[in-house]
Amino acid sequence: MKHYTQIQDITNLKQAIKEAILLKLDPFKDQGIGKNKTLMMLFFNSSLRTRLSTEKAATNLGMNVMSMNISNAWKLEFEDGTVMDMDTTEHIKEAAQVISQYADIIAIRAFPTLEDKIKDESELILNSFKTYATVPVVSLESATGHPLQSLTDAITITEYKENPKPKVVLTWAPHPKALPQAVANSFIETMQLMDVDFTITHPEGYELNPKIVKHTQVNYNQDEALKDADFIYAKNWSSYQDYGQILSEDESWKITKDKLGKAKFMHCLPVRRNVVVDDDVLDSDQSIVIQQANNRTFAAQYILKNLLENL
Repeated sequence: MKHYTQIQDITNLKQAIKEAILLKLDPFKDQGIGKNKTLMMLFFNSSLRTRLSTEKAATNLGMNVMSMNISNAWKLEFEDGTVMDMDTTEHIKEAAQVISQYADIIAIRAFPTLEDKIKDESELILNSFKTYATVPVVSLESATGHPLQSLTDAITITEYKENPKPKVVLTWAPHPKALPQAVANSFIETMQLMDVDFTITHPEGYELNPKIVKHTQVNYNQDEALKDADFIYAKNWSSYQDYGQILSEDESWKITKDKLGKAKFMHCLPVRRNVVVDDDVLDSDQSIVIQQANNRTFAAQYILKNLLENL
């Protein structure tokens, strides 16, 4: 593995899940591998679980960690041939190479604008660092994907499944803000690599990128889709076709105890209580969102360990 910016960077997902689960049993056994190595985390957008879990994963491996919150004070230029006589002060070509001298791995979090689909799908920030950095690059969530979260989700489903091929449903849920498609995209790509019975359900108009969805079953009837589910993963996303728009705030799509049935409930967090999901779901024994969040550390630790082994 040279970089980790999509779930497809893992050559054997089943083996990766197995190794990540083993890391939980003895998280400090590989501390020597990260000795005198540094992880630099660049946050173009804020973070809680991703930041803390990735830092913990790195320290479990014996790494030093540096973090930088990027504000408008550091205005990077990404275009070639630009005459930099406006407000950008440093070009990505220099910035990425300089940071590469300070760090052994660079991890980046950069959200979409949700205004310009073409620009967002170009993954300008993430791909520019991959182009010009001389060390591995890890996505801490980008404009179109969140592969650390989806590896976490795969680990969690593997741990909690009660039959060899569980039914997993990704359901859209209402939210007052326009949110990215990143988590949903990576979850779909990951479930397509696993031995699960996978369905996506959402209102009409919330179809995701067909290049990602491919032949995955989509059901516009939530009740039908959730029937006999083993895992229900609730997540909001804004429209892909009418890019970044909120087309519906239909409260009937909220996850309730009746809809949950016997399924385990999953969510990447943070979650808006009684908007996305009712209290009595989140507070029930069927909710595994806290266990899911704990697995963020071991997903990140597996990735960092793999990258360190290949330096």
